[in-house]
Amino acid sequence: MLQVENAVLHYGAAEALRGVSLEIEADKITCVLGRNGVGKSSLLRSIIGQHPLSSGDIKFNSEMFTSRNSYDRARAGIGFVPQGREIFPLLTVRENLQTGYSALPRGDRNIPNEIYDLFPVLKDMLYRRGGDLSGGQQQQLAIARALVIRPKILVLDEPTEGIQPSIIKDIGRALVHLRSRGIAILLVEQYLDFCREIADKIYIMDRGEIVHQGLPETLDDPEIRKHLMV
Repeated sequence: MLQVENAVLHYGAAEALRGVSLEIEADKITCVLGRNGVGKSSLLRSIIGQHPLSSGDIKFNSEMFTSRNSYDRARAGIGFVPQGREIFPLLTVRENLQTGYSALPRGDRNIPNEIYDLFPVLKDMLYRRGGDLSGGQQQQLAIARALVIRPKILVLDEPTEGIQPSIIKDIGRALVHLRSRGIAILLVEQYLDFCREIADKIYIMDRGEIVHQGLPETLDDPEIRKHLMV
């Protein structure tokens, strides 16, 4: 569904991505792992259009997306859940969800009931301000907001960061359910057990490059794990 081919990305003179290539398939959860500062978030920002590539290509459903704006990518079906959640703290839960309407045709501007099935707590808190929610509830809200656009691919940047274990399990169940519906999921994570449990494929990054790709079981290989050790 999505291909990144030989992606190179710079921040000024610093090279964040060095010829990165990967493929994200429908019906699959793909997890990108690596230490802090190796380029994982930069890879996601290039995919959603927040930072242009210096060279290389991004294809979505075989269509060239390298030079598309972020809002064009959202309208095409690329949903993004940023690191740190970035919900609107002064807006209600309902208003936060409605911010996803901007990527939808007017006739589709509604909140799918499936969102409340996945995250029942949000229905109970529709009229509470986002800033009053716990960290885990805000993470569920951030994922739900991305789902409002009916994404074909869901891109998540460290969704388990700072989240209590019970909500991590809820998030894992939600992602597995979305996979069963044919949504492609690209996940940047640090939590190895979470990736081992739900991922179909993993990539490991080091110093701006892909240094390993394979099945989650390969995380048990000491030669592979050395790329993840601090």
